Amino acid sequence: MEELTKTEERIMQVVWELGHCFVKDIIEQLPDEPKPPYNTISSVVRLLETKGYVGHKAYGKTHEYFPLVSKEDYGKQSFQKVFSTYFENSVENLLSFMVKEDTLTPEEIEKLRHFINNQ
Repeated sequence: MEELTKTEERIMQVVWELGHCFVKDIIEQLPDEPKPPYNTISSVVRLLETKGYVGHKAYGKTHEYFPLVSKEDYGKQSFQKVFSTYFENSVENLLSFMVKEDTLTPEEIEKLRHFINNQ
């Protein structure tokens, strides 16, 4: 699976949320003000199609787009890349980082401890 740029990933988030959509629907969902030009978003969607992330159904010159890659599958692949690159595939390194960086509350740490003990 080819890696996405930040812009492509942002557009994919909208496509995943909507399921089936037209370019105008994607633009409406973007929080940007002013809204990006239609041609810009259309180009990004076509790149996503080239990369195999979205497919389309044509209605004349209009295209309805839909995801070919699930959000879950993309998330797994993205996490695996971060996990291997920054944490050397070590759960210990990952958890150590999360605890040291205060990304886990004491309650979450206790839940993790309980989860591990019950495995």
